[in-house]
Amino acid sequence: MKLFTLGPVEMFDRTFEIAKRQVPYFRTPEFSQVVLDCERLLKKFARAKDTDKAVFLTCSGTGAMEATVLNCFDESDKLLVINGGSFGHRFCEICEIHNIPYTSVDLPYGKTLTREDVFAYDGQGCTGLLVNIDETSTGQLYDIKMLSEFCKKNSAVFVVDAISSFLADPIDMTELGIDALIFSSQKSLALAPGLSVVLLSAAMYENRVQGKRPKSMYLDFNSHIENGKRGQTPFTPAVRLIYELQDMLHYIDEIGLENRLAHMKEVAADFRARLAGTGLRLPEYPLSNAVTPLYFPDGNAYEVYETLKRDYDVFVTPNGGDLAKTVIRVGHLGNHTIEDNKMLIELFAKVMGK
Repeated sequence: MKLFTLGPVEMFDRTFEIAKRQVPYFRTPEFSQVVLDCERLLKKFARAKDTDKAVFLTCSGTGAMEATVLNCFDESDKLLVINGGSFGHRFCEICEIHNIPYTSVDLPYGKTLTREDVFAYDGQGCTGLLVNIDETSTGQLYDIKMLSEFCKKNSAVFVVDAISSFLADPIDMTELGIDALIFSSQKSLALAPGLSVVLLSAAMYENRVQGKRPKSMYLDFNSHIENGKRGQTPFTPAVRLIYELQDMLHYIDEIGLENRLAHMKEVAADFRARLAGTGLRLPEYPLSNAVTPLYFPDGNAYEVYETLKRDYDVFVTPNGGDLAKTVIRVGHLGNHTIEDNKMLIELFAKVMGK
């Protein structure tokens, strides 16, 4: 099996070695040090401050998105949600469930998010902005500096879902003024699904989270942060995943974060350059290093996906809804090389009869 999907992704042999081990008992000083070590390195890679807070959640990225909205906002807020695909729409759904007032900045497929789209709401009392910085359903990478500028100008809380972008694209939590940064285990960290992390700025914690009683026991950030002081979680965490996380973070630290990001950029750029002559088209908006969305003008995208899966045990990411017949997404997250790109392009040509 070869995965060019967006989660789970192609994993590293070193992670499989850890996965073979017995899961240890975790209410120990030794496990606490593992969690604190992970927190240290995650903050380092996100360019967060030492005073920022980390919340380790045993859930998917959607759980972390909902937990962030639940803990950081209420009915008195007026949020702006960048809604450019299924994950932006998910933030809208979460706000509706929890009765958080919001305005949706709707982007049809193919449209680039512009400064005019966002600054149309300048001075209108927005208290927060929520964005999936790489809208994974379309592959569009939004202009994070422009969004940061809007939030700073409007004194709005800045929430960034970087679930597919973290460790694939550069990000600086401190410089950009990000108040909540969300990411998960099954993307660029190349681990199994089941672990998500929210990094909270000290200001977000002090002004919006501290002392708040959300209508949830399991997702209460105050409980997680209090337990996190000693390197623990209030309930049973994804213990094995945390050991795998520590190993992966040390691996990235050893090779250097900049080198890891450069590799991601190189693999994505190489794959896109190889599309010449295939008949497949790229969108015109900016793309994350995490994913390449491919437009199939013949409307045979899903048939290609099925053939790759059935005949070659190779998985790309299909789209649903209106894009099911015309768009496939190729993920570059995880353990991928230039040779993998060559293989996939050759398979596309074979399957499409090019």
